[in-house]
Amino acid sequence: MHWITIVGARPQFVKAAAVSRAIARHNHAHPDHPIRDGIVHSGQHHDVNMSDVFFREMEIPAPDHALGIHGLDHGAMTGRMLEQIEALLRVHRPQVVLVYGDTNTTLAGALAAVKQHIPVAHVEAGLRSFNRAMPEEINRILTDHCATWLFCPTALAVDNLCREGLGDRAGVVIHPCGDVMYDTLLHFAPRAEGRSASHRRDLDDGYWLVTLHRAELTDHDARLRQVFSTLNELARHQPVLMPLHPRTRQALQRLGMRLDTAYLRMIEPVGYLEMLDLLAHAGLVLTDSGGLQKEAYFMGKGCVTLREETEWRELVEAGCNRLAGYDPHTIRDAIEQMRHRTVDPQGALYGHGNASDQIIARLTGCPAPSRHPMG
Repeated sequence: MHWITIVGARPQFVKAAAVSRAIARHNHAHPDHPIRDGIVHSGQHHDVNMSDVFFREMEIPAPDHALGIHGLDHGAMTGRMLEQIEALLRVHRPQVVLVYGDTNTTLAGALAAVKQHIPVAHVEAGLRSFNRAMPEEINRILTDHCATWLFCPTALAVDNLCREGLGDRAGVVIHPCGDVMYDTLLHFAPRAEGRSASHRRDLDDGYWLVTLHRAELTDHDARLRQVFSTLNELARHQPVLMPLHPRTRQALQRLGMRLDTAYLRMIEPVGYLEMLDLLAHAGLVLTDSGGLQKEAYFMGKGCVTLREETEWRELVEAGCNRLAGYDPHTIRDAIEQMRHRTVDPQGALYGHGNASDQIIARLTGCPAPSRHPMG
């Protein structure tokens, strides 16, 4: 079988790493029915700390095609990706195109494939924040309605798709498989120990780990000032460590904000293994990232989400995550409620760590192989 996998951003690299290992397991177990998987990297996340390090650390095969498209407005970025991916698909004619998540890369890959009548498999289908002002929400919805195979990480994601009528559409397969990011974390967590020691120097365990990058924050000056002023104040009483996304760094420079870096420690973006180790030693997570909300749960950490809604609503309902928005009083209240909360990740909200094998088995019709040292 000939597949093409399309990725472009950090969360997609994490997901593709799990599926890549599952493909290797399949090819080992079924040498007469191998999968040939070509990887297209759109370039949406392009620098070393946001892209290259993930391929190296997570042992993802090097991209067969690197498009280098980044730094554009949403329409221009998606349009150029669509054009170039379409040209590649026209030449290579894969049997399946795999897309992940909810980025511009996801939508461009799905549109390019479906317009050439190539079936689309959407990994992490069915998520909804119900805020269509978020570009990611539109990307999710349109990709799901393009796809033939919808691989859902949660029961709630399945419900969302059924409410939109996709469960009744001929030829569409909705499969609840669990979350491939959980597969990845289980595989790599033992390798992560100590990877972030240089970033944690002089910090005792229990610091607050913060990541912020979404346009809903960085593109709104008043909101950005408010959130970072709050973090600056909180850091005087509790150490805060923040890997700083390039978009956020640029926004802070644009505003000329002066932060007390003696308390609020900002570092360059880190690789996947370093982030897992930072999580392991953190006491609380504050983020606007979708993936980190789940990774905090997997690692047994309470999470405060600095957004007004989340696509991972089951975490809020389970009491593992609290939505704080951008208001200082709400942020402080959410932190107070979550900082001593015990989080138990054993409830299987996101499956049992075999989502990637289920995806491969469903797409190939071959039984999933037993696990072996290839991992």
